Amino acid sequence: PHSRVILRTKSSFDHLSSYINANYIRGYLGDEKAYIATQGPMINTVNDFWQMAWQEDCPVIIMITKLREKNEKCVLYWPERRGIYGKVEVLINNVTECDNYTCRTLTLKQGAQSRVVKHYWYTSWPDHKTPDSAQPLLQLMRDVEEDRTGSPSQGPVIVHCSAGIGRTGCFIATMIGCRQLELEGVVDVLGIVCQLRADRGGLIQTGEQYEFVHHALSLFETRLSADTGQ
Repeated sequence: PHSRVILRTKSSFDHLSSYINANYIRGYLGDEKAYIATQGPMINTVNDFWQMAWQEDCPVIIMITKLREKNEKCVLYWPERRGIYGKVEVLINNVTECDNYTCRTLTLKQGAQSRVVKHYWYTSWPDHKTPDSAQPLLQLMRDVEEDRTGSPSQGPVIVHCSAGIGRTGCFIATMIGCRQLELEGVVDVLGIVCQLRADRGGLIQTGEQYEFVHHALSLFETRLSADTGQ
């Protein structure tokens, strides 16, 4: 409850309309509200999702799930070209297909204001499991970090899978771990996961996912050493 995202409504006392299944997640060195971990939008929560993206001034959205994996995991919550979700209008500017993910550049509008948001859809990560390779994930993180630092929007990066705990937790833990490796040369994976779980329960669901975070950080460290010649 202490870290949940509260949607601003006409009545702040109306707990139902102010609720969304989302939590602020601290980043490296406890940096406040670095990320938002959230459930994949469902048919009745799409408008709430876009309201949150606007309200929180989010520069990047990362989606780590297919729409269906045996059963429905998430609805298609963006338009083909233009759509209106509650008070937020969403326009698709362009779509770039990469090997393991699709990047969309969106314009969000509300009233006379507009903002550009990047949306990454990473599809090669199975539910409750781990990707075959950590390489595409590290590439995605590099792209996300470039977009985040280059964006005028200073809000949290939104990350979601289906429930917003397993793959979402892996992604955020790896991003924080990469930052720690870059700046300190060491990484405390257990400490990172404990901090994550204090902000949203159950982040990183399986032992296999926890091992994958270690694997991804090991690969990142190898690259870092090669780049710096250490």
